[in-house]
Amino acid sequence: MADKRMTADEMVAELRSGMTIGIGGWGSRRKPMSLVRAILRSGINDLTIVSYGGPDVGLLCAAGKVKRLVYGFVSLDSIPLEPHFQAARQAGAIDAAEYDEGMLQWALYAASLRLPFLPTRAGLGSDVPRLNPELRTVRSPYDDGEELLAVPALPLDAALIHLNRADAAGNAQFLGPDLYFDDLFAAAAARAYVSCERIVPTADLADGGFASLRIQRWMTAGVIEATNGAHFTSCDPDYPRDEAFQRDYVAAAKDPVAWKEFEARYLTGSETDYQAAVRAR
Repeated sequence: MADKRMTADEMVAELRSGMTIGIGGWGSRRKPMSLVRAILRSGINDLTIVSYGGPDVGLLCAAGKVKRLVYGFVSLDSIPLEPHFQAARQAGAIDAAEYDEGMLQWALYAASLRLPFLPTRAGLGSDVPRLNPELRTVRSPYDDGEELLAVPALPLDAALIHLNRADAAGNAQFLGPDLYFDDLFAAAAARAYVSCERIVPTADLADGGFASLRIQRWMTAGVIEATNGAHFTSCDPDYPRDEAFQRDYVAAAKDPVAWKEFEARYLTGSETDYQAAVRAR
């Protein structure tokens, strides 16, 4: 099996401005934050981001990296609104497509199947079609003749996800309560990159049960060992969300001076510098 281990900076070197990038996780849970921070350090911009968003979306918006955002929600879970996303959305700084959560799942699933769309009832009778006038409906070809929403596929140039464990070949495992559609992000992408808390021998992945091995090596282009890499989001059972840090993040986002100080302390150096600053709090 090919050895797909790489660094976050090597991953970023394979990305380009203008790409459509999907980011796994859910709100403020198991986000590939070390990979997001690597993008922040780069010159990449004009991105289309697809996400069940949290601070991944917020930080990329704050850095001016996002041109278009396709999302089911953007939340910090214990804090309902992501402040940088809120500011960008209210200022009209990004082109936004807000989907029903099930619609976004269906869009990724269609891309993973290499289909142009999938039909669904989700979104019908809501303002989603009005706010996204590019959406179309289709009529069932069977006797029922039901009109359904045709959710267009969302093929991704790249996907970034964070799992608890992985092997060097790109098989990856979640050990928490939910996969958060990370398998769909990976399968919908031309290239998927997995960061993980620890790279282990392949045989060790059996310890968590084979039902947790939903990311297989055929899906992945690179594996990055990133201990504490989901911080400040949760990565259960390895660690919970850092609620104190998240509150500091939100407070800093509301004040330009405080945000400059936050950036200088946490976001101007390497990932090693970030982790050292977190430990020194």
